[in-house]
Amino acid sequence: MDKPRVLVARAIFPQVLDRLREHFEVEANPDDRIYDHAELIRRLQGKQGALTTGSERIDAEVLDANPQLRAVCNMAVGYNNFDLPACTARGVLATNTPDVLTETTADFGFALMMAAARRICESEHFLRRGEWTRWSYDMFVGADVHGATLGILGMGRIGQAIARRGALGFGMRVIYHNRSRLPAEQESPIGARWVDKAALLREADHLVLVLPYGAQSHHAIGAAELAQMKRSATLTNLARGGIVDDVALATALRDRRIAAAGLDVFENEPRVHPDLLALSNVVLTPHIASASVATRLAMANLAADNLIAALGCGPDAGRPPSLLNPQPRGAD
Repeated sequence: MDKPRVLVARAIFPQVLDRLREHFEVEANPDDRIYDHAELIRRLQGKQGALTTGSERIDAEVLDANPQLRAVCNMAVGYNNFDLPACTARGVLATNTPDVLTETTADFGFALMMAAARRICESEHFLRRGEWTRWSYDMFVGADVHGATLGILGMGRIGQAIARRGALGFGMRVIYHNRSRLPAEQESPIGARWVDKAALLREADHLVLVLPYGAQSHHAIGAAELAQMKRSATLTNLARGGIVDDVALATALRDRRIAAAGLDVFENEPRVHPDLLALSNVVLTPHIASASVATRLAMANLAADNLIAALGCGPDAGRPPSLLNPQPRGAD
């Protein structure tokens, strides 16, 4: 019996490719080229499945051009590159990789927040330029993290992991805003307090964004929201580009309406708005919050698990571990 054919749209760990080859005829992308829309449609011809990343847009056009496609499996927790209703309507299983990156992403978020608050990158650049010639009492003074108020917008798995680090490791007061309040047994151990969005913006010394991206969260932080924050506050975005209006943020940072920011995600990434690049009070990283070897390998393996199960192979045949659309039309 012929093996199902799958596309692995970006370069991944060789050992994960070897796993997939046990079950599938695999078309890999060892050069790690990003396929444009037309090439993605072409490369999916005759494929029953695809292992994707956030750079591959799976929309109605792609699906209609490839009616044989049965599963698309993202190596990411986010899935705004999927038109999920279109997948569901066409009976295509869609999956992501939640949970395995929670702790690593929370570590990085805390590091990014602290780098912004304590002006670490700004001071390092100063030192590297050879400008450090003496000590002064106000040289790169920043904001304390310990004992400060940590505000979290979006209190899912990663938000809760960041809250634990802040409350238990740094004695921070934790406030959060989420569509739904957490159960008391989740709030109590870290003293987390639900507040409305206006109070979150007004009270947070360090605001961290970890909400999913969608139409409702587009520009959830814009000029009006930034104006409500403390001038001494920092903003950290680990979530998705587009949640923050990057132009409005650059203006607020330039005018010192907030003190600093740490950004791992951007609108229109990998392009970064030039106004942000020109600022010294923002820490910029290239979407690497989950980038530890162990975590990226776990993400790739979970994406492979999903693809293997979705296409009817292995012990979990037909039951991908992290299915996003549990009842797509035409699926068993």
